[in-house]
Amino acid sequence: MVISKNLEEPNIPVYSVKAHKEIVNCIDAVGGLNIGDGAPEIVTGSRDGTVKVWDPRQRDSPVANMQPVEGDTKRDCWTVAFGHAFNDQDRCVCAGYDNGDIKLFDLRNMSLRWETNIKNGVCSVEFDRKDINMNKMVATSLEGKFHVFDLRTQHRTKGFASISEKAHKSTIWQVRHLPQNREIFLTAGGSGNLHLWKYEYPAQRSKKDSDGTSVGVAGSVSLLQNVTLSTQPIASLDWSPDKLGLCVCSGFDQTVRVLIVTKLTTV
Repeated sequence: MVISKNLEEPNIPVYSVKAHKEIVNCIDAVGGLNIGDGAPEIVTGSRDGTVKVWDPRQRDSPVANMQPVEGDTKRDCWTVAFGHAFNDQDRCVCAGYDNGDIKLFDLRNMSLRWETNIKNGVCSVEFDRKDINMNKMVATSLEGKFHVFDLRTQHRTKGFASISEKAHKSTIWQVRHLPQNREIFLTAGGSGNLHLWKYEYPAQRSKKDSDGTSVGVAGSVSLLQNVTLSTQPIASLDWSPDKLGLCVCSGFDQTVRVLIVTKLTTV
């Protein structure tokens, strides 16, 4: 893993480390630049089955290493994301794997907080905001389906409430939430299309289970807009944090496209 100082001097790294034994599939960061509280950290996921958290101030070894126990099959980690970084102590990492596993790691307690399986390889996960108390998260997968998890209420056996949507005809490569409105998110599909969604909260986000404990209640999603940009998959995308509706995406056709999405609102 190499982090360069700027695009003009890509051969002058500010941080470099031999992070994994095999290819690094995914990377995310939090802390610093007013995005999440606490230390600036980087998380990487690899084909070797490990998820590692790095502090650029500590050069030699990761500050956290999540890996399968001895004897377990090592699954290919395809996506990682930071979240729950709303103070200097709390922080979570979510990781998605090729077999459909989603694992939520609590870095404060160094424990596995929750896990589930969505039956298809997990291509992308993202919290609606990194720097708030966990609210909700979207996970996209092969076969064109995404899942929205309400993270405010965790039941001890049922986990988090969720809904799923068959959104595209092929793999959903990426999901990105609108920086100005966390209820709106964009998904990028393997057919070269983008779909814009809005999440609607239920009247009550939790209810009492039969044993008296609280269990979450999932909301609903609605499709706002969709567009086909290419005959090749759209593999990556991002929103502008400053200009409402401005986004950039790239695809397997080796083309970078800049778009302006209209009729958006801030909250």
